Amino acid sequence: MSYTRLSFIEREEISRQVCLGLSIRTVANTINRSPSTVSREINANVAYREYYRAVHGQQRAKYIRRKKRRMRRLDQNHELRAIVMQYIFKKWSPQQIANRLKVLYPENMDMHISHEAIYSYIYILPRGELRRNLTLALRKKHTHRRTKKPVGQTKPGAVQEFLSIEERPKEVADRIIPGHWEGDLIIGTRNNSALGVLVERTTRMTFLVKLANQDAITVRKAFVEEFKELPTGLRKTLTYDQGREMAQHKIFTEQTEMNVYFAHPKSPWERGTNENTNGLLRQYFPKGTDFNKISKNHLKEVQDEFNDRPRKTLNWLTPHEKFTELLR
Repeated sequence: MSYTRLSFIEREEISRQVCLGLSIRTVANTINRSPSTVSREINANVAYREYYRAVHGQQRAKYIRRKKRRMRRLDQNHELRAIVMQYIFKKWSPQQIANRLKVLYPENMDMHISHEAIYSYIYILPRGELRRNLTLALRKKHTHRRTKKPVGQTKPGAVQEFLSIEERPKEVADRIIPGHWEGDLIIGTRNNSALGVLVERTTRMTFLVKLANQDAITVRKAFVEEFKELPTGLRKTLTYDQGREMAQHKIFTEQTEMNVYFAHPKSPWERGTNENTNGLLRQYFPKGTDFNKISKNHLKEVQDEFNDRPRKTLNWLTPHEKFTELLR
């Protein structure tokens, strides 16, 4: 049975009976309400039960209802609401949206809104299709934080004669010079499919690579194909984990002129940019995705949308904007 608010007549009865010194349970039985409802009503209005009065309780209830019905900024500004909704459905976070609006409308304060206000607007909506779709578009859909695990990590020892991350040039760690990449696979359902992910450390530009298989030859050919269109200056190094799919790293280096450096086993923080990117991509490809059923055209559509999301680390510019500056 759904809850209905106390009426003024019910509040009068509560007031009359508490003045007679009757118990909360007796009052609740008289008006056919639960004892907790009566107790909350009294405690919300007075410190001592015998001082409760129906008029004051009714006035307070009306004030709270008016406050809840107050027009929120996104209800008042339809243009702002349309833009916010558009970006949410593009899987931008409220923080990305709020800061991107400052970039797009630096002088127009009517088009500025805090990310807290966006979250508040979403979760104040009544339960229904709109609220469900908006919350599903947010990055974190769970009610509690889940422990992060390395994605698609394979057993060490499959790669031979490799360059350790300890030998990688210092400029890579500094993120000052572009052209240094991190790579990984996102594994699909039952380990039967995979998606290749290549991300540039300075601009966070990300390439999604369609893979017919997870073997070393397939991965090497697919990654080479992805890199060959880039200028030589943007093909410096690739940092990878010790997954067996990169066993042909020497041939890859010959074909791309990119040295491959391998992180230590079970050390995902050494490829932090890639790990974070994989987490963001799970919005588009949740666990259980069969990548064999996803076309290359769809992957590129997601890639474009993903690279057009503003990033805090880029001062709310997008990876595509930063990467395009390098190509000029």
